[in-house]
Amino acid sequence: MKRAKSIIKLSNYNQDDYDRGKNGFFILLWWVVQGTIFRFSLHNAYNWRAKILRVFGGTVGQDTKIRASSKFHYPWKVSIGDGSWIGDNVQLYSLDRIQIGANCVVSQESYLCTGSHNIKDPHFGLITKPIILKDGAWVASDVFVHPGVTINEMAVIAARSTVTRDVPANEIHAGSPAKYIKKRFEEDELL
Repeated sequence: MKRAKSIIKLSNYNQDDYDRGKNGFFILLWWVVQGTIFRFSLHNAYNWRAKILRVFGGTVGQDTKIRASSKFHYPWKVSIGDGSWIGDNVQLYSLDRIQIGANCVVSQESYLCTGSHNIKDPHFGLITKPIILKDGAWVASDVFVHPGVTINEMAVIAARSTVTRDVPANEIHAGSPAKYIKKRFEEDELL
């Protein structure tokens, strides 16, 4: 059987024009800290983990709950508002900005992905776009959020969903790709 010739040459991949935001030493230091004193901190050491993220340039509001097993690729590209929760094994793949508002929940095993590659580029060029979760948004367990998505105020993404486009305020979306299910609250419940 004859093999098709590949036009993709991954050896030509180049991301020289991508700005990681910090130098290589600082990035390596973050990865060491995240893999040790961040990862193995006590369960309820939320203030300690917030402080570590702030030292590395992250913006973290008051009364946040960030679990020790969550992973931040580049914390200096992440902001988290007051009272928000980041669950176990959440991945914040912050090649671009990730902005999480106040009182948001990102549940366990979810993946917020700000980077991908151009599928039409034979050199597999990097594409990054920010992700925004506005106040009160809830991303349930094991959700994948695509680059460039905004999840608006009080919206909910059901467990195991894939979010490929913006989600309007106060709506529940589910599935892969996620689609509208119903309103989260009726107008008379929103005070």
